Amino acid sequence: MAAILMQSGAAQAPAKPDDERPVTTMSVKVNVVNLLATVRDKHGQIVHDLSKDDFVLSEDGRTQTIRYFSRESDLPLTLGLLVDTSMSQMRVLDQERNASHSFLDRMVREDKDKAFIIHFDREVELLQDLTSSHEKLEAALESLQRPQLARASTGGNSPDPDPYPGQGGGRGSGHRFGGGGTHLYDAVYLASDEVLKKQQGRKALIILSDGVDMGSKETLEYAIETAQRADTVVYSILFKDDEAYGGNHGGFGGPRIGMGGPGMGGGMGRRGGGGQRYPQERRPDGKKVLERISQETGGRMFEVSKKQGVDDIYSQIESELRSQYSIGYTPDRGGASAAGYHKIQLVAKTKDLTIQTREGYYAEQ
Repeated sequence: MAAILMQSGAAQAPAKPDDERPVTTMSVKVNVVNLLATVRDKHGQIVHDLSKDDFVLSEDGRTQTIRYFSRESDLPLTLGLLVDTSMSQMRVLDQERNASHSFLDRMVREDKDKAFIIHFDREVELLQDLTSSHEKLEAALESLQRPQLARASTGGNSPDPDPYPGQGGGRGSGHRFGGGGTHLYDAVYLASDEVLKKQQGRKALIILSDGVDMGSKETLEYAIETAQRADTVVYSILFKDDEAYGGNHGGFGGPRIGMGGPGMGGGMGRRGGGGQRYPQERRPDGKKVLERISQETGGRMFEVSKKQGVDDIYSQIESELRSQYSIGYTPDRGGASAAGYHKIQLVAKTKDLTIQTREGYYAEQ
């Protein structure tokens, strides 16, 4: 994960005790890019004992000097859980919920970390805003079952109200969010743009889904870009029910579309526009989608299987989040423009070591 921090340092001119002249203060702003990196050996084991001299860092092909380095990962963590509650996930939802209970109990330290929970299907809904309370997080996870029951009682055919009255419904004039679908890209976009972008420090998203988006207004590319701009690493857990696509892939859930959970002050707003940003491809390869989201943000994609259950995967994610190197540098661009996207390459001097970090970051100016 990379973050651009504007650090202000103040240098105060010395003055004699009897000097009543105004004190001169100089403020200096320095752009510092921070990376979080995980290192593995050729056997896939995490390496904990490297120093900054073991790394070579470059930005846009230009070698950079590592100025800040720490093996300590005890920094506060902001964690978001995005759970796919579409019809394709109905039969695996119990396993996802139970494993998530245990993971959040272990991962969220009530005196230091915060987490939030979002579910997405034909809507994107914030079930629990940022909190350190295990009780609130557990209650939100339990509520993942409730939308299914609500849909079953109505036969799944009740119309959706316009979530943004007077705004043309979401991005496009007259375009509504209603109908069946799996709004994965919208969930990543909203979690990054409206929750995580406002937070400082370590930030991570965990997606539980089969990766098949249907009906999002945002594209995959823009969802990834928004996560990158929010300096958020995304882990994906591919949980696929191969038999699910024999029937309806429509989602289930309450009537709200947009994120209006506790503390959010109503539904999460969207810019106006003409429907989806770019044409969406027909049913994409969910595994490739999740791999791309995670790779481009510095996370990993895991696939649930008979040999690797969701509990095992959560344990690996937990280990990674607790074993990251924190690396910081002040970009030396040789006079090139600061604005825009900058590609980062971080490699180890020792052979057979693999580094997992984000591929780049966006600088505003």
